[in-house]
Amino acid sequence: MTYQLFLGHPAAVAAAAVGGTLALEGDEGRHASAVMRVRPGERYYVADGAGRRLLVEAETVDRGSVLGRVVEVRDEPEPEPRFVLVQALAKGDRDEQAVEAATELGVDEVVPWQAERSVVQWRGERAARSLAKWAAVVARATKQSRRARMPLTSDPVTLTSLVGRVGEAAATLVLHEDATEPLAGVDLPETGDVLLVVGPEGGITEREIEALVGAGARPVRLGHTILRASSAGPAALAVLSARARWR
Repeated sequence: MTYQLFLGHPAAVAAAAVGGTLALEGDEGRHASAVMRVRPGERYYVADGAGRRLLVEAETVDRGSVLGRVVEVRDEPEPEPRFVLVQALAKGDRDEQAVEAATELGVDEVVPWQAERSVVQWRGERAARSLAKWAAVVARATKQSRRARMPLTSDPVTLTSLVGRVGEAAATLVLHEDATEPLAGVDLPETGDVLLVVGPEGGITEREIEALVGAGARPVRLGHTILRASSAGPAALAVLSARARWR
């Protein structure tokens, strides 16, 4: 049986032990008691977002909080290699859709990219609000997919800072419609970061692809059709996960 998952306070989850109690309070407590309607005797997961998962049985449910007894404690190792989605900013909510689906598919980090052809521009207060919105999307998708590890939401990058990350990564794969190498045939490293770069609706410019390839990135194609910015990254992650994790 798959239980509902909530995100607990990291310190409280870290200190939890079988037989002890754990309280869900604040937003998560209200969500558990008022929205999900957890009742005494029901079991649910509480995770810290860093790999620790608790199985908890509710004992007392009040308006806005749930107190439960810890039944099981499990620590899940960080997967290797790490999958990092570098998602170009897209209009509407297509980049948020991509981040949501990528989280459900097991991505370990999401990085907003201010690409040259991105219609959306993150500047000043808008950048802070938009990044917080991405983080909220990731948190919701983490709970929906019952993940003990919540993907990291990193600060936005420009081409210059992205090139720097390419140089540090174990592998960088750039989805590009003119690429001849299929993503499904790429040999993945056993450890380190695997960056998956997805461009905006207008595509990646020649200057960008030259800079990324010059830093060590490999252009790859996903298939024979052109996917939207909202679906390309998740589709590619499914291919990578099938090869490295879904066994």
